[in-house]
Amino acid sequence: MKHTGRIALLIAALGTFSVALMLFGARLGLWDPLTGFGLYRSYLTPVGWVVFGVGLLALIIHLLRREKGGVVAGGIATLVGLACLAPLMATTLAPPQRAAPIHDISTDTAHPPAFEVLDDTREGASNSLDHGGPEVSAIQAAAYPDIAPLETELAPDAAFDRALAVARDMGWDIIAADADRRRFEATARTPLFHFADDVVIVVTAMTTGSRVDMRSVSRVGRSDQGVNARRVRAFQERFGT
Repeated sequence: MKHTGRIALLIAALGTFSVALMLFGARLGLWDPLTGFGLYRSYLTPVGWVVFGVGLLALIIHLLRREKGGVVAGGIATLVGLACLAPLMATTLAPPQRAAPIHDISTDTAHPPAFEVLDDTREGASNSLDHGGPEVSAIQAAAYPDIAPLETELAPDAAFDRALAVARDMGWDIIAADADRRRFEATARTPLFHFADDVVIVVTAMTTGSRVDMRSVSRVGRSDQGVNARRVRAFQERFGT
């Protein structure tokens, strides 16, 4: 029993390592994003319960024996277990609202910007880049009514340069850029699980200033859990007016 604290710390370390692999394994090239996400959904809670249980046991044992080092080790392991269980507790106490069943978000739903370089052969893609039409547009309008074109006082060429700079600052991989037509295509990846979403941005001249339209499409999944809408908002916020 005297090594219970050390054992708890070791299990907590292994649990932390396992969760990190689930979240970032795809970024390291160990597996595809869906595999990492599947591992997370299947094993995060069991890992959390194991770490929490062992940590709590060590904490109680060393409290009874008044062994300060063991108490600290057991307490740390217990906290690690609770951290792993936090998503479960959060969804239990406040179930999240179901996200709209779409993965294609455009600032122009009447005439969504088309992809010309990226196509359905892109790596790991199961979703098409063809827009779903009025049905998808209607779902988007109901779920994300704030998504709209960005209008700026910048001249068209300056707006294009600004959009390209913002995309690079956001860490997107620029696939193709056409300065003459003021459009570019890029791939953005989520920080966790490394899911790939494809983006096209088109700048149009207006009577005064320019209009910047953006479309963001997930490669996999029926619903994007709001990721693409958040990306549009983040881009527009960084761009400014």
